[in-house]
Order: sequence, then structure tokens, then C-alpha cells
Amino acid sequence: MILHIETSTELCSVALSNETDCLAVRENIEGRNHAALLTLFIEELLFLHDISVKQLDAIAVSSGPGSYTGLRIGVSAAKGLCYGANIPLIAVPTLQAMSIGFVQQFDVPVRGQAPPLLCPMIDARRMEVYTALFDKEGQQIEKTTAEIITEQSFFSWLDKRQIYFFGNGATKCRSIIKHPNAIFSEYFTHSARYMIKPALQAYNEKQFVDVAYFEPFYLKDFIAGPKNSR
Repeated sequence: MILHIETSTELCSVALSNETDCLAVRENIEGRNHAALLTLFIEELLFLHDISVKQLDAIAVSSGPGSYTGLRIGVSAAKGLCYGANIPLIAVPTLQAMSIGFVQQFDVPVRGQAPPLLCPMIDARRMEVYTALFDKEGQQIEKTTAEIITEQSFFSWLDKRQIYFFGNGATKCRSIIKHPNAIFSEYFTHSARYMIKPALQAYNEKQFVDVAYFEPFYLKDFIAGPKNSR
């Protein structure tokens, strides 16, 4: 039984799974309320199924890239629970989980000889996104980068096959990436439930991270902006 924590974007999501089955999910997509909601969601799921943290086999946390503050909140909570209950911690790359979720939500047909690729995008402000390329099985094809989107972005791949673009960073790229093989999805919503498959694989292969020293994959250094006066 694994508890899954996703806080890398505006989504705050917690899921509880037993093997491949998703038992329950608690989530909120209305804004960055992670600090207020995360602990409540965890408590609700554990209470609902009458289990304690010590009865969990592991905790999986979305490891980034994404929001600096969101990742800190999620990883800190996961590490604290793992340390207190003496259970292993699993790090699930955010973009990989998004790709798995996209395939579960939508039909991704193969057209032509080359199968399509998946391009999850997390908004990194202005015309920059955190992104990578994956195949339909969730295997990473291109490394994770902080990509400044231009008219030539992904054209070497788009000339060869279709790419599905999705995530909270994809909408702003639609008017820039103009290619007949570029397909944009506006309806994808991420969830901690999409961490179940990679987390279970990591658990079975005993791919755990060090609870004391693990840090999220921020990709970029945190830069403090001016304080909002409102």
C-alpha cells in the first residue's frame, strides 16, 4: 500500500493505492493551497481506510520539475512521514507521471509508421516550460529541460512524427509551435493517481531515495520576486 503526493504545480493531489488499484484520491486544482490542504488530504485518506502511516509500505512523492514552493511542501511532508514511520520514500518524476496520465485519459492513435510522442509541459513563466519527450509506454526519449519555446521548437521531431502537447504550460505554446504534426490538448488534468504505475515499479525494484538527503529536481535555481502587495 503506497501513499502518493503530487504538489509540483497548482494541483494539490494525494492518492492511496494497493498494488495497481487506486483506492481513493483527494485533490484541489483551484490554486496553490498546498500548505493548508496537503496534511488534511493525507489524514482523510488514512482515516477513510482505517490505516496508520506505519501500515503503509512506502510513500511516493512527485519529484519535479515544477513549482519550487510546491515541491518543497510535498517533499518535506513525504520525508517527515517516512522518517517518523521508518518506511521507504519513492521519487516519481513529474513529467513521466503526466505522460502516463495522458495515455490513461485519452486515446493516442498511431498514424503512419512512426508512433506519436508525448510532450508534457509545466509552465515556467514567460515563454519557458519544463518539458521532455516520452513514448506511449512512459519511456523518456529526450532529457528534461527548461525550454524557451520558439517557432523552431521540436521541429526536428515534428517533421518525423506527431507530438501531443499537454499540461499547464502547453496552452501558451499553441500559437508559437505551428506544425501539422503538433497536437495540443486543453483538457488534460494531472493527478497523484498517475504516480501509481511508476511508484509500484520502483517499489518492486527497491528503487528508494535517501529520506535524509533527497531533494526535489528543481531544474532551475529559485529566484525570489517582488512581494505581492495584495
